[in-house]
Amino acid sequence: MRKLSKENWILLTIMIFGFLIRLAFTSNVPWWDESVYLNLGYDLSSNPLDYSVYNHGWSDFIPSGGDENYAWPKMGFRPPLLPYILAIFYVLKLSFIIKLLLPLMGTLTIFLVYLLGKEMFNKKVGIISAAIICLVPIHVMFSGIVLNDVFVTFFITLSFLFFWKGFEKGNEKYKILFGITLGLGLLTRYTMLWIIPIFPVYLWIRNKSLSFLKDKYLWYAIIGFFVVLIPWFIYGYFEYGNILGGFLHGFKGTAYWGGIQSWFFFFEHWLYMFSISGILFVLSLIWIFYTKDYKKREIYILLIWSLFYLMMLIIMSHKEERFVIPIIPAISLLLGLFISQFKKYQKLILFGIVFILFFSLILQFYHAYKSSYTETNSCFLEGNKFLKNIEKDALIVTDESPIIYYYTKKETRFYPNPWSSQSLRNVVESYYEGREVYIFFTDYDMPLNNEKNIQIKEDLDANFKKAFECYKNEAFSIIYIYD
Repeated sequence: MRKLSKENWILLTIMIFGFLIRLAFTSNVPWWDESVYLNLGYDLSSNPLDYSVYNHGWSDFIPSGGDENYAWPKMGFRPPLLPYILAIFYVLKLSFIIKLLLPLMGTLTIFLVYLLGKEMFNKKVGIISAAIICLVPIHVMFSGIVLNDVFVTFFITLSFLFFWKGFEKGNEKYKILFGITLGLGLLTRYTMLWIIPIFPVYLWIRNKSLSFLKDKYLWYAIIGFFVVLIPWFIYGYFEYGNILGGFLHGFKGTAYWGGIQSWFFFFEHWLYMFSISGILFVLSLIWIFYTKDYKKREIYILLIWSLFYLMMLIIMSHKEERFVIPIIPAISLLLGLFISQFKKYQKLILFGIVFILFFSLILQFYHAYKSSYTETNSCFLEGNKFLKNIEKDALIVTDESPIIYYYTKKETRFYPNPWSSQSLRNVVESYYEGREVYIFFTDYDMPLNNEKNIQIKEDLDANFKKAFECYKNEAFSIIYIYD
């Protein structure tokens, strides 16, 4: 049996540690979006051709912008690859290991960064880059949450690896694989469209012409890309009357969902997201332009990747910290190259960076743990356990439809808006007469520092009996039975 080299032992240690630390950040109670993807996977496991929330017993806030063609129950604004992969786990009765999926994808991205660093530069740069992405806070934290950001980053990094091996190292089969992984990435997150232009721009700069268009394997890659998208085109045609319907719904949704953040949002949160690696990234850019290394192919493709994508994020109206995750592999590779230039103090510098990143993660873990394992969440989980055990045909009125459905697999309905106990009675008597109806009120989503919530609770206390209540200091969850 062949012994592992020193570099491979170091890489293996980085990956094992990276997986374990990502596993530590798995969420106690799923986020809204997280529960949506989990529910979609569960529903698709029984009906893989129904990508919607029609007749499934739960709902999502589905953006429409006044266009009914892009409204409830259509779910095309959420890319399909993650839900369909989750569906496989449900079909195989392996849902208990779903929590391992994103930590695993995050860990595999560490490995891909190493491979890309080795291909572009050398093994040392690959190892240093892998060590950095292993500990970048925003990548670690969201590797524990079932969302698309870390997932698409895996496909983006794999696409760059295949692109480099195919178009720079001359291995034709990787050119075709490049097109396929681009397509898979687009089905993971629609902002993959911002990555696609990077490759022709790079080839145009490299060749100083459009001669790369004569490469037949480039066209095979393009064909592979579109073949992967064919099922989604078919879905768009039948669901929206437009083969691009799912994509259009996604981009329409970003225009009026989630609020608008300032252009400098990401710079306000730079240290939170990147810790010291964010500062070093800025220093590495200064170094690159000072030494004029931006003229090197390996560097300017990474610059286009990181800076163009960041520019698109800045332009986009709605912003969240997790949206920057797809540029982290490029940042890690540039930092790996930057650190490798310090021949004499290289190990000491890397040790200091790793220590600061790890310390940042400890602080982030402490904050995440305190936010997740709260008395509010504890009562909320107990309430869900109670609802899970009631009769199957019951209806649950709640403001957290996807999360309640995730735990109980029972039909849910949102509170009437505007609220009144009479409007609730009208809805129940019109649509759900003869069924058991429960009303879930909890400070998980309806804290009593809001006048509207206080009024709702007073109405519920006055008009309905309590079937369950949990109080832990100021935290509470109450379930009322409709009669």
